[in-house]
Amino acid sequence: MTGAATPATLPAKRAGVSNWLHSYAAMVRWEMTGSRLLLPLIAIVQILSGAGFVIGFGLLIPSIDEATALYLSTGAVVMSLILMGLIVTPQLVAQQKMEGSYDFMWSLPVPRSAASAASLTLGVLVALPGLIAALLVAMWRYDITFDIHLSVIPATLLTIVCGSLIGSAVAHGMNQPQLTLLFTQIGIFFIIGFSPVSFPIERLPGWLATVHEYLPIHHMALVVRASLTDGLVAVTSQSWIILLVWLVIAAVITGVVLVRRK
Repeated sequence: MTGAATPATLPAKRAGVSNWLHSYAAMVRWEMTGSRLLLPLIAIVQILSGAGFVIGFGLLIPSIDEATALYLSTGAVVMSLILMGLIVTPQLVAQQKMEGSYDFMWSLPVPRSAASAASLTLGVLVALPGLIAALLVAMWRYDITFDIHLSVIPATLLTIVCGSLIGSAVAHGMNQPQLTLLFTQIGIFFIIGFSPVSFPIERLPGWLATVHEYLPIHHMALVVRASLTDGLVAVTSQSWIILLVWLVIAAVITGVVLVRRK
């Protein structure tokens, strides 16, 4: 007697906070293992760029007073954080697409938000050596002292996470990695040459200064600089709000693009 075939029971879909945290930890390990050769190189580049900006500014301005040294040194810190988020992050995504590992990573059975958070975590960890190097070299080179406030933690995290999410939104949204790389090259030119990070916004043409009031870069410089100095710049809640708005917009765009991927 042949009985009716019993249909196979599919495993229940894993969900919940516990699964998300487990997936996040697994993806952090996966990212660190897969990039174990590249991450130290990026960290070294961050250290050299942070220290290089500090020393380079001193070569441009031989006679530099304490206030100017503080302004330029904190600008070097901000520059290293911004370049990590807006430039290096999308370049890494473009590299994954060209290598063919991009589609594999997003096919893994983990929440895509957890995988994205793992990438952001590594970006924060790699950016920190450049920040520390810039501060230490500035203290040695110009004999200055920073007034570090507790706000340095949220300011630094908000700057690198916001920048990384914007870079990720661009990189994930562009199908052609070559376009992403072109975007980063143009971005380097704009950030270093025409963004009020290493100089006051008042030195820009009026129309460009107005544009920067709504872009995140100027406000990244304000919140980080205010957290490292006392009275050098005035920062209001508007800067924090604008950065949070940009962070949310970039996160939504990245999430929509990743969810739509098959």
